[in-house]
Amino acid sequence: MTVAEELTPAIPDESEEPIKQRKNGLYPGVSDELAENMKSGWADTELRDLDPVPQAAETAARRAALSARFPGERLVIPAGNLKTRSNDTEYAFRASVEYAWLTGNQTEDGVLVLEPRGDGHEATIYLLPRSDRENGEFWLDGQGELWVGRRHSLTEAGKLYGIPASDVRELPAKLREATGPVRVVRGYDAGIEAALTDKVTAERDEELRVFLSEARLVKDSFEIGELQKAVDSTVRGFEDVVKVLDKAEATSERYIEGTFFLRARVEGNDVGYGTIAAAGPHACTLHWVRNDGPVRSGDLLLLDAGVEMHTYYTADVTRTLPINGRFSEIQRKIYDAVYEAQEAGIAAVKPGAKYRDFHDAAQRVLAERLVEWGLVEGPVERVLELGLQRRWTLHGTGHMLGMDVHDCAAARTETYVDGVLEPGMCLTVEPGLYFQADDLTVPEEYRGIGVRIEDDILVTEDGNRNLSAALPRRSDEVEAWMAALKS
Repeated sequence: MTVAEELTPAIPDESEEPIKQRKNGLYPGVSDELAENMKSGWADTELRDLDPVPQAAETAARRAALSARFPGERLVIPAGNLKTRSNDTEYAFRASVEYAWLTGNQTEDGVLVLEPRGDGHEATIYLLPRSDRENGEFWLDGQGELWVGRRHSLTEAGKLYGIPASDVRELPAKLREATGPVRVVRGYDAGIEAALTDKVTAERDEELRVFLSEARLVKDSFEIGELQKAVDSTVRGFEDVVKVLDKAEATSERYIEGTFFLRARVEGNDVGYGTIAAAGPHACTLHWVRNDGPVRSGDLLLLDAGVEMHTYYTADVTRTLPINGRFSEIQRKIYDAVYEAQEAGIAAVKPGAKYRDFHDAAQRVLAERLVEWGLVEGPVERVLELGLQRRWTLHGTGHMLGMDVHDCAAARTETYVDGVLEPGMCLTVEPGLYFQADDLTVPEEYRGIGVRIEDDILVTEDGNRNLSAALPRRSDEVEAWMAALKS
């Protein structure tokens, strides 16, 4: 990896901070002649025939709803800043969901500001402009465009996102001078928050955050299309994994993780969360993301993974697969119980149903099987009342899905967990049974087996649609699917 020198230019603009010189750089400075040479001889690269981003109409409608909710108040929604990974390298940037959902933009340091005007608001998107060629930033600064790539000009950004664009470096001073009520989405940009420190309250800012979370509970048609794309790509990623299970057996769970990651990076932006590639007893660890264990014939592989699209919408799918292509008798017994529970859960997803219904339906089936197998003393009502099944079911049966894998997390309990399902909501249904390798309360043959089946379910006007139905779920269909892929 090359290293930007970040040298102070020969003739810095006194109105700007000088470009920081990197310690231990190989060049001692920039000559006047070189500095002058680098200013000229560059073609005009302004992009003039730009169409708005595909979701521009939807983001405008979302901003209008936000404006209506907080009339007369200045609203500040930052994208966030780069975070240091180590020394002078940064983590890959991912804009705040609130900002990306309202703008379609994903640029670091961006800020959306809604200024109250009359009966509504005037939106401005504040961004870094093109790298400055007069002061040498474009080739000397570590974030200059010759180092990290071209930024859109402010004019280009305005066309793309349908929002007038201004220089974000001017925003802190404007915010410090602002009067009237202000709200900001906290936790993403310390500089913006500092500029507003005497103008905002935690309670009012939390109301803004909660509103933006609840506004995403029901997806629009654009969002549903993106979720389906993410799921379709994820299905192909699962197929990729099945085809290379022999190579994973020769290496480790990392081969599975890497195989799925390739699909995610080629067809999407990234994985939507850390891939869980849990073979054997690792399947009993709910968020096993170390993925450094062996992959053995005769064991099960629990693969929980999702492709995130370039628009940030992600899938979240789990399949538990027999590594050698065939379930053993005890594996099939446990798998079929989880499948039956998932079927009951999916059937409970429909408009007007309580959000909790699908969880309760799935948990009842699992409790019935645990009583039937003699692993817990009945009756089933007693088991459910005391939550005794949770020793082996552990987690809730699903969550909202969208731009975050656990979407809408800041929503109020009464509108989410205690709420009612509506058409356009998208959620996961993912029951599981996990028999830990050291659990002496179950027969030895159960120990070390973990099974989870997860699908992404869209609430429709008349019921639901399984977005991930292309991946087989029934045990015999899973075996046939795996055999066909390996042939």
